[in-house]
Amino acid sequence: MMNTDDRFLQALQGGARAWRLALERHLKAHGLTTAGWNALTAVADSPEPPSQRELARKLGVDGATLVTTLDRLVASGLVRRDAEPGDRRVKRIALTPHGDALAGQVNAEATALRRATVERLDADAMAAAAAVLEELQRLLEDA
Repeated sequence: MMNTDDRFLQALQGGARAWRLALERHLKAHGLTTAGWNALTAVADSPEPPSQRELARKLGVDGATLVTTLDRLVASGLVRRDAEPGDRRVKRIALTPHGDALAGQVNAEATALRRATVERLDADAMAAAAAVLEELQRLLEDA
């Protein structure tokens, strides 16, 4: 029999993997990867177009990784790179109208997927699980 620590970590990893795979099925239908969706959502959620450096920091990725993702999004007509007035080396990332519409559509689908999944779970168990995961995050961030 598996001890509680191992069971918890296995369930955490398995649940995260299952969520990611379910979401990726929806994203693929729109020609998006998880990285592309994360970038698109981060730009959509920004009060003003972020620089590539700001976006990389927000996403927790290095600049080279983000460049590849942005190249795909630009080629798909979802975002554009705008030069910063006064410093043409800085590029601001902005959604195109198509990118804005797709971000809204995919976010709505992700919300529907999440709701359809969690509504089948016990609300008290969900609250307890959330509290444990928040505490785990705090402990690991402070480690």
